[in-house]
Amino acid sequence: MAEEPGLAHEAATEATEADDGKGIGPVKSVEMGEGIDEALASEGKSLFEGKCSACHQLSDQKVVGPGLAGVTERRKPEWVMNMIINPEEMTKKDPAAKKLLAEHLTQMTNQNVNEKDARSILEYLRQNDQAI
Repeated sequence: MAEEPGLAHEAATEATEADDGKGIGPVKSVEMGEGIDEALASEGKSLFEGKCSACHQLSDQKVVGPGLAGVTERRKPEWVMNMIINPEEMTKKDPAAKKLLAEHLTQMTNQNVNEKDARSILEYLRQNDQAI
């Protein structure tokens, strides 16, 4: 039985994209300074409280989704931003996101966050991880 030609190519493409640890989505590269951008982190805090805190804690504690303590140490910044911007595709194609979905049994809701806002949420998460 022959495989459909598109499937093998599609699987290889997904594996290549997922293997770089940056996730699936529009964010391919993130520029970050050594220190925390306090203004950006402050914007991120407001966004996090409005869009994320119903399902995520900044500790290890699980609510609906996983606790986010240490997330910026475990994941590349591009992965974090792509998960925020593109959660459905991430949980279908990215190995780490698939595993999280299997563990938590809840699809992360797409909050329609743009790249600029995702970057500020990332900065807030970085700030939290540095304070731990």
